[in-house]
Amino acid sequence: MTSRRKFIQKSSLAITAFALPLPLTSFIKNNTMTDNKNFDVIIIGGSYAGLSAAMALGRSLRNVLIIDSGKPCNSQTPHSHNFLTQDGKTPHEISNLAKTQLEKYETLTFYNGVATTGVKTENGFEITTSSQDKFTARKLIFATGIKDTMPDIKGFAACWGISIIHCPYCHGYEHRYQNTAIIANGQKAFHLASMVNNLSDRVTILTNGKADFNAEQLEKLHKHHIQIIESKISAIEHINGQLKHIIFSDGKKKSFAVAYGALPFTQHSDIPVSLGCALTEHGYISIDAFQKTTVPHIYVCGDNSNMMRSVANAVSSGSIAGAVANGELVNEQF
Repeated sequence: MTSRRKFIQKSSLAITAFALPLPLTSFIKNNTMTDNKNFDVIIIGGSYAGLSAAMALGRSLRNVLIIDSGKPCNSQTPHSHNFLTQDGKTPHEISNLAKTQLEKYETLTFYNGVATTGVKTENGFEITTSSQDKFTARKLIFATGIKDTMPDIKGFAACWGISIIHCPYCHGYEHRYQNTAIIANGQKAFHLASMVNNLSDRVTILTNGKADFNAEQLEKLHKHHIQIIESKISAIEHINGQLKHIIFSDGKKKSFAVAYGALPFTQHSDIPVSLGCALTEHGYISIDAFQKTTVPHIYVCGDNSNMMRSVANAVSSGSIAGAVANGELVNEQF
């Protein structure tokens, strides 16, 4: 039986951007093209959370469109950790395996592109892409992630995800016992210091300006021999993203093997907010325990709605979102 799983590809788009798990010729040969524009569910974002939601829906034979540009936020990260059965795999390996496993679900359609706008319709929603293609669905799942706001420090972005990291659970073990910097201030720096203190006894907080700690926090930092440097950071000295030195505005520099950064962020897609989805005070999309937003029939999963920023959490939340969306479709139809 020939698979009915579909892949929509506009000639104006770079077909390699989606990082297909199979050679292109094999992929096109084994899957039919489609002009279908109407779906049960549209998933915007085809990384771990989106693919997990797609699996839950595909296994229930839901007609699903996954829109993805093939640019995951962790593309620079060498390895993924703290994900049972996948510990130490590269992000690319994990996503390619996921896409390979999704090939057997014939009701899933992939679209290589960017969703730019969304509007409510009488029967659901209409999504328009940057190529002006329009698709409709009864439900939407946003697995769009967040965008980190990089500081204006030369070399910082090149090291982000490689030797300047965000999460002790994701990468801390690999950098245990090393000379460690924390590039943050106030409560965020204090929290990171408390976590990293168990991984290394050489921790320095770089506040990049006047420190913002209360007396109790300063006492605890001093108790654990955690230094604080308030000098402005001017540059990160690195080799292919591997941190070597942090250079300060006074010309001094200090050697570190790894640094943690607590960065501000924005939502990667503004479509959920444009459709009325509320944000939390921290900037995440507000959800309930079932990944439902404040707008009926819109669900979100992954980093856009949870500060637990890991592949394992993305997969878990995506599976919930897909199952809940399917459950609501069942209730509407049965």
